[in-house]
Amino acid sequence: MRDMAARVAAVIRVDEIWLAVDPLDMRAGFDTALGRVVKVFGAAHPHHAYLFTNRRANRLKVLVHDGIGIWLAARRQNQGQFVWPHAGSEPKQQVLTHEQLAGLVLGLPWQRIGQDGVIRII
Repeated sequence: MRDMAARVAAVIRVDEIWLAVDPLDMRAGFDTALGRVVKVFGAAHPHHAYLFTNRRANRLKVLVHDGIGIWLAARRQNQGQFVWPHAGSEPKQQVLTHEQLAGLVLGLPWQRIGQDGVIRII
């Protein structure tokens, strides 16, 4: 699935990746997802991707503003769940790196990828 993220990035420029902690109804279409982006993040900025999951964290929706229009993509885990922060225990939004996004769509513990995964003490 890492290749999927790379292919999407090749077609759609994504400068910032934002994760919304609170779940989204996966029946949501463009308008509902865009409304949630505006509510949670304040606005839908060009070249930003906004990620949402359902309550069970087995489905993921990504809304991307490419500077001209809106893209909405979905992914479902056939087994297991996406690693997702629990609503109420984290800030309502988080910034992810492209590497963390690649880990997230694979179901890996993306929070430990990058600077947060650095071991400094033995």
